[in-house]
Amino acid sequence: MLLVRGLHLRFGKQRVLNGLDLGCADGAVTVLLGQNGAGKSSLLRCLLGVLQPDRGSVRLFGRDPLREHREVLQRIGYVPDVPDAPAWFCARDLFRLLRPHYPTWSDARCSELVDRFAVPLRVPFRSMSRGQGMKTMLVAALAHEPELLLLDEPFAGLDPLVREQVLQGVLESLRSGERTVLCATHELEIAARIADHVAVLQGGRIVRHGSLAEVLGADEPTQVPLALQRLLADAAAPEVALA
Repeated sequence: MLLVRGLHLRFGKQRVLNGLDLGCADGAVTVLLGQNGAGKSSLLRCLLGVLQPDRGSVRLFGRDPLREHREVLQRIGYVPDVPDAPAWFCARDLFRLLRPHYPTWSDARCSELVDRFAVPLRVPFRSMSRGQGMKTMLVAALAHEPELLLLDEPFAGLDPLVREQVLQGVLESLRSGERTVLCATHELEIAARIADHVAVLQGGRIVRHGSLAEVLGADEPTQVPLALQRLLADAAAPEVALA
């Protein structure tokens, strides 16, 4: 479903991605770990066909998101790190805009999620709290029942109650059907709760990738958050070469 090979990306003289390889198992949750500026958001935007890499290939569902942009996006749900709707839009405007672009859009599913998350339909984004904005983005991402869900730091900056609501919405979406998820997050406790696989991004490449047990060597669930913390700390040190 998701396969990246030899991805290179520069912004001017800054090298962001440097020969990155990544594959995500179908129906699994892969958590992408890396420090701020490591290139997590840039990678997700390459997957969406919003950024064009300098070299390398991206395939989603066997398709090129640059050449078959519409066909690929119709099968993806995306939650950005900040709401990317116009400030004067309200949730109702956003849902009306998105509906005709997704053949699988479900008004019933959208209404169900709006009620569950108490999303204000007529409040403009500029007047929403961060939590309200992120919950609106999650509804927009899930209303068409995507096969692939991309999450870019969706939990950052949320108060504990809202963060738990967003997390439960993600977990419920996984239970409702087979869905592949790639989630970039710094929230290690959340990563421990949702991850089937972990991929560590450092120096523009994936330097560790595998199941939680393979990457962390943690025998007990209670050991996972601490092991993730050590792993992220290692990734912040460029002089440490990760195998």
